[in-house]
Amino acid sequence: MDSALPTRRPRRADARRNFDALVAAAREAFADNGSRASMEDVARRSGVSIATLYRNFPTREDLVEEVHRDEVEQLCLAASGLDGLEPWDALVTWLRRFVDYIGTKLAFADLLNRSADSFQACRKAMREAGAPLLARAQRAGAVRDEVSIDDVLRLVSGISTVEYVDEAQRERVFDVALAGLRAG
Repeated sequence: MDSALPTRRPRRADARRNFDALVAAAREAFADNGSRASMEDVARRSGVSIATLYRNFPTREDLVEEVHRDEVEQLCLAASGLDGLEPWDALVTWLRRFVDYIGTKLAFADLLNRSADSFQACRKAMREAGAPLLARAQRAGAVRDEVSIDDVLRLVSGISTVEYVDEAQRERVFDVALAGLRAG
């Protein structure tokens, strides 16, 4: 994982457990309520006091940034676990995970955009995680040679931010985008 993604994660085991519980609870609260999720709800879901929450995350932005960083880290780690798949399947599997990541990011995009350094570090980490998958698929002849990882991430990000009639329509649009990446 790219070391450009700093975390506030404490070293002591008990503090680390509280920190991780807060991040997991915040992820759930943001998924359920978007950026309107209250800090009190996050503390309640995590099973720690509001004082512990604020000791770890003095501001809402700090918490949002950590949840985002954690999501990016998980996305990047997922890329490294796909070596056993065929190149095209590995790329598509990772892109589907990327689509899920975009869905969580949309809930608090306004807050994320305020932290340009962290946001840029996360974008860099995602490009670095996806680039080897794309290169492997290109070497296998499965993806068009002229496509860059930046092209692919912008394409998938764009189709992930549109409202769809239903999940089936979103899948059709995603499949059309994937067909545009295929070589031949």
